[in-house]
Amino acid sequence: MPGVDPEISLHKLHLDPSYKPVKQKKRNFSEEKNLAIREEVDELIKAGAIRELQFPEWIANVVMVKKSNDKWRMCTDFTNLNKACPKDYYPLPFLERLVDGSAGHEVFDFLDASQGYHQILLEGEDQEKTAFITEYGLYCWKAMPFGLKNAGAIYQRMVNTIFSDQIGRNMEIYVDDMLVKSKRSSEHLENLEETLQKLENCASTPRSVPFG
Repeated sequence: MPGVDPEISLHKLHLDPSYKPVKQKKRNFSEEKNLAIREEVDELIKAGAIRELQFPEWIANVVMVKKSNDKWRMCTDFTNLNKACPKDYYPLPFLERLVDGSAGHEVFDFLDASQGYHQILLEGEDQEKTAFITEYGLYCWKAMPFGLKNAGAIYQRMVNTIFSDQIGRNMEIYVDDMLVKSKRSSEHLENLEETLQKLENCASTPRSVPFG
């Protein structure tokens, strides 16, 4: 699975041992939702983001969310697991600062890292704690999934580390939304190349949506 070097970012849960594991009772879904679950599970296994397992201590359910394109998105209900995790207080940037930092620039490109959270691996011993149940079996996450308590903070810390010399100069970043900015159009290709080179070096897989 493509991903960020664990030396740069690796997600550890740091569970409070005083919390007892919780096994959620399996929820029932419609045939339509079960089909969507099957398809997404197959895709995640193929991508190396999840794996099958047996005898987990923690079990969560999946939650199906309707996307804007009327397709279903599978999420994991980490309500119980998150209660056992301490909060990571790493700060997220103020959106107002991102807007102000973009003033006076001529060209912009918006980069949204494809399945960005999945680029960060989970610590091996923590993977089975993210187990979830479906009609088709039990699985756990190998990559950091959306819905874990500190996923946003972990991701923000990672991108701040990778792009530390660009933020404010030719980039603004809010979690997995990245803005490449240029004061002159003649500089923009160079700024994009600098950004994409860093993404390539850490094996991320961005998709670009220009809006400037």
